[in-house]
Amino acid sequence: MDQKNQIEPFWQNYLNTLPESDRTISYVGAWGFGDSPEMADELGHLVKSGTKTATCSMLWEYEHNNEVMPNEGDIHIILDGNDSPLCIIEIIEVTIKLYNEVDAQFAYEEGEGDRSLAYWREAHWHFFSRNCSSADTKVREDMPLVCERFRVLFP
Repeated sequence: MDQKNQIEPFWQNYLNTLPESDRTISYVGAWGFGDSPEMADELGHLVKSGTKTATCSMLWEYEHNNEVMPNEGDIHIILDGNDSPLCIIEIIEVTIKLYNEVDAQFAYEEGEGDRSLAYWREAHWHFFSRNCSSADTKVREDMPLVCERFRVLFP
């Protein structure tokens, strides 16, 4: 079954849990976390379990790729490494912070590794370093990040 055939029934199952008056909402996108199928699996399952309630990305990537910035209230379908839907999230907060301004609470909410700020800094430095070439920039301590907090809506 292709991705579209998996996503639409998943979305309809979610809509069916809502009162009829709320079933006109739509989702912004369907995507997986990270830059590999393995990372999409790992992080997607952390989201589904409620461990991961935050994420961030480089502002430069949005600008470079002419992508729309996330907004509070946006709803997304999270996919695993095979592009199958895992869960549905709603963004509850979007802020811009510099890499070196990310605090221990946000690192904990990202839910990765031992959830410490030290782990977050090392893992994200490596991740952003891999992705900087596509944004025609270099990783820096003062690079702006789009920091999002979200909640799982379904299942």
